[in-house]
Amino acid sequence: MRKSLRYTAATGVALLALAACGSKGSSSATSSTSPSTSSSTSTSASASTAAFNACMVLDIGGVDDHSFNQGSWAGMVAAKAANPSIAISYVSSSSQNDYTPNLNAETAKGCSTTIAVGGLMSSAVVTVAKANPTKNYAEVDSNPGLPNAFGLQYNTAQGAFLGGYLAAGMSKTGKVATFGGLNIPPVTVYMDGFYDGVQYYNGQHHTSVQVLGWNEHNQKGGTFATGNNSFSDPAQGEQISNTFIQQGADIIFPVAGGTGIGSAVAAKNSSGSVKVIWVDTDGCVSAAQYCPWFLTTVLKNLTGSVKTYVLAAAAGHPANYIGTLANGGTGLAPFYHYTSQVPASLVSELAVIKQKIIAGSITVASPSQPH
Repeated sequence: MRKSLRYTAATGVALLALAACGSKGSSSATSSTSPSTSSSTSTSASASTAAFNACMVLDIGGVDDHSFNQGSWAGMVAAKAANPSIAISYVSSSSQNDYTPNLNAETAKGCSTTIAVGGLMSSAVVTVAKANPTKNYAEVDSNPGLPNAFGLQYNTAQGAFLGGYLAAGMSKTGKVATFGGLNIPPVTVYMDGFYDGVQYYNGQHHTSVQVLGWNEHNQKGGTFATGNNSFSDPAQGEQISNTFIQQGADIIFPVAGGTGIGSAVAAKNSSGSVKVIWVDTDGCVSAAQYCPWFLTTVLKNLTGSVKTYVLAAAAGHPANYIGTLANGGTGLAPFYHYTSQVPASLVSELAVIKQKIIAGSITVASPSQPH
C-alpha cells in the first residue's frame, strides 16, 4: 500500500551511521577546523600559484558553530587531503551585510571557485556570479540556477521524517518539540519532515504524540529564534527549550545552528528527563560535551557534498548535488548513549521506513525540498 506524506525538504536515515557525516576572520587549510586570523593562503600553495584555489564564505556563527559552517569547511579540508594541489581558505561573515563584500573579495583574490555556506546568501551569490561569468560558484542549501553557480542541496525531510518517527516512539510524555533559527526552506524542510514522521508514527501505532513549535500545514507559523543572531544565540535556544519543557515536551529537535546548543543545555539541566535530536553534523562529534543528551542527529552530508564538489570543480566538472537517503546525503547518526534504550522493534521499523522512502512507496513531498 503506497503511503503519501508531506514534508519539507527531507533526506534519508542511516540507522547506525552515515558516511562522512565583511571579512572579520579568515583562515588557510590546517589540520583542524578552528578559526584563525592568518591570511587566506593554503599550506601547500598560495592563492596565485595553486593549481586550483577553492574558497569558502561562511555564514554567521563562525567555523566552529557545531553545525553547517563547521561541516562545510570540513568538506574543504577533506578535498585538500584527497588532492593536496588544491589550495583552500575561508572567510567568516559577521552579518548579512558581509555576504556580497566577502564574495567579491574572494573573487578578486583569484579563487577558482567560491562556495557560499547557507541559503541566506542566495541573492548575493546570484549578483556576484552574474558579474563574474568566468568564475565558478556554489552555494550550500540553495541552487542559484546559473551556468557558473551550482547548488549543494539536501532533501533532509527524509532524514527528519525518521527523526520524528524515532522521537514519537521514544517520548514518554506524548509531546515532542521543534524550533528553527529562521523561517527559511533549509530550516523548515527539517521541521516538516520531523512533523510528518511523528504523524506517521501516530497512524501506525494509533497514538496521539503532539508536536510543539511547528505544524507543517501552517508554513507561516511555528517557533523561531529572533534577532540578528538567530543561528548563534544559545541563551535564546535554552529559553525556547525550557518553554517547551514546561509545556511537557521531552524530546526537542532544534534546527538553529549554534542557537540549538541551548537545547542541549536545557536537556542537561533536566535531570535526564529531556533528550535532543541534533541536526546537520553528528552532535556527538561536533559538540561532544553534550553527547549524553543527544538521542541522535539528523545528518546532512555537508562534508561529503562539499568535498565531492571541490574535487569535481578542480577536475573541470563542477555540478549540482542533491543529497537523499538513497545517496547518503542524509540519515541518522548512531544512538550512542541510547543504543540500549531504543527498542529493537523501533529500530526495525525505522529500517523498513527508510527502505520504503528510498523505493518510493512512501513519498516525501514538501514545498521546501530541492528538485
